Amino acid sequence: MSAPAAPEASNTSPQGLRFGCIRQDAGARDAESGVWVVEWVLKRNCSISPRQLMAFYASLCVVSLGIASFFWVHGATLVMPFTWVELLAVGVALVAYGRHAADRERIALQQGRLTVENRFGGRVEHAEFQSDRVRVEPQHDDLSLIELSGQGRSVCVGRYVRPELRRQLAEEFRAVLRGRPAALTGRPG
Repeated sequence: MSAPAAPEASNTSPQGLRFGCIRQDAGARDAESGVWVVEWVLKRNCSISPRQLMAFYASLCVVSLGIASFFWVHGATLVMPFTWVELLAVGVALVAYGRHAADRERIALQQGRLTVENRFGGRVEHAEFQSDRVRVEPQHDDLSLIELSGQGRSVCVGRYVRPELRRQLAEEFRAVLRGRPAALTGRPG
C-alpha cells in the first residue's frame, strides 16, 4: 500500500555510518566518561503531515458538500447522499493512512545492550539482546528483512529500507556489533 522509504539519514554520517548515527548519551556527566549510543531510526517516508492531511480532508469536505448543496437546492436530491458516502469512504482511508504514518523501527546499541523497538499502527513491540550474542542475517535472501536473533528471541527489521539497501544495513549492524570503540567514540581505543 505504501512504498518502503529510505532511512532517515540517507548520506554517510561523519562517523562512517550510512543508516545510523553515533551520539553521546544525554545522561553522561562529561565527554570523557560519557556513554556512547549507536542508533538507527528507520521510518516511513511520509509526504504529508497529519495536520496537512486534516486540512486537505476539511477542504475536500467543504468543496464536495458545497457542490452537493448546489445540486440539492436545484432538485437533484440524490447527489447529497452519494457525497456523504464518498466523504465517509475517503475519511476511512485517510484514518487508515494516518494510523501508520508514525510507524518506525528504532534500534539502539548502548553499553552492550541492543534494543529494538517496532511501532506499527498503535502497537509497540520491544526486544532487548546482549550485543555480543546477536546474530544478524537475512530472513530468506539478501533482499528480505533482516533478522536479529539471540537468547532464544528474534525480531525482523528493515521494513522501511529499500530491499536493495538491506544488505548494506545488515553489514552496518554487523560492523557496529563487532565492537570498534574507536569508531564509536571518535577517539583511539
